[in-house]
Amino acid sequence: MKGSAHFAIGAASGFIVSNVIQTDLTTTILFVGLGAVTGLIPDLDINGKLSNKITISYKIIRTVVCIIGFLLMVYSYLDGNETSKWLGVALGVGIILLSSFIKQRHMLTVTGIIVLIAGFSLGKTWLWLLGTFIIAASLVPHRSYTHSIVGILYFGLIAYQFEFSVGIEGAFACCMAGYISHLVADMKMLPFNKRGVKFFLPFSKHEF
Repeated sequence: MKGSAHFAIGAASGFIVSNVIQTDLTTTILFVGLGAVTGLIPDLDINGKLSNKITISYKIIRTVVCIIGFLLMVYSYLDGNETSKWLGVALGVGIILLSSFIKQRHMLTVTGIIVLIAGFSLGKTWLWLLGTFIIAASLVPHRSYTHSIVGILYFGLIAYQFEFSVGIEGAFACCMAGYISHLVADMKMLPFNKRGVKFFLPFSKHEF
């Protein structure tokens, strides 16, 4: 299912939670947005809508790295002695070659590390937990652990800490509704899904 569909279903989930617990207009709008975002979170394990929004484009980073490598080559050649000159040129070439291996998934890992550090710096448990989730999502295959009970439980811990931090009743339920709505929408029982969800990883790879 496309990210836009998950976004809409997540938003609807947030709206339903708002109606069930009878929130005011401001909180309802907040929950609709929160549901929409959490409805995309399981797909952080691919280059989807949310992962691309929260990361810098790898093309930008690749270009910057290439420029750094080129400048190092020029500087070393013009300003270095005979030994350091060619060492600098070689390092510059190496940096340029290395840039070709930079992918969007690597940027997601970097983003997760930044969120993790920010969480510890700000003393926000939910934020550093989210950072570890993002890092893990960048390292696992698509529709694996972020689409499993393990992912649900871990994200539930993030959602619980988030509600505790912001002090908004129902935030936990809204986050979980958005997240779980994504997994339900990806199940193989729906005719438009060729693949299902491996709920019981790592114990079973059976798709539902």
